[in-house]
Amino acid sequence: MNKVDLVEKPRLRDDLPDFRPGDTVKVHVRVVEAGRERIQVFQGVVIRRQGGGLRETFTARKISFGVGVERTFPVHSPSIARIEVVSRGRVRRAKLYYLRELRGKRARIRERREAPGTAAESAPAAGEPAEEAIEEEEPAEDRTGEPEPLPAEAEGQG
Repeated sequence: MNKVDLVEKPRLRDDLPDFRPGDTVKVHVRVVEAGRERIQVFQGVVIRRQGGGLRETFTARKISFGVGVERTFPVHSPSIARIEVVSRGRVRRAKLYYLRELRGKRARIRERREAPGTAAESAPAAGEPAEEAIEEEEPAEDRTGEPEPLPAEAEGQG
């Protein structure tokens, strides 16, 4: 580890989600105007992510009133309140500059489907055994959507 990494390490943020080019994100940015601070949301597709460490940046692109708007954000900046991943995109490039020329349906990005075991939401919390998470689920027969059979006594009457 070099000296620059030692200085940068305490300033790196660890509260940000994992996102890649092709993902649609909501970036909550702190904006200071006339001495007041407010949060402004920028929702767009990540078209690039570059750099590393404290100097890492990403660029998000959106269409606003028919005009393409791109904005570059430093990943570890305190001006970013939080980042939400709206959808995951399936792309085959690291830099999606080709989206600049595309309009309408051609600019769509396919959604990336993840296996159920890899999703962070479905995994049990740390320190919690997987068996407990399975026991808390409802029984399989309740989720089938079929009506429960009537008791034998009720079928014989009327």
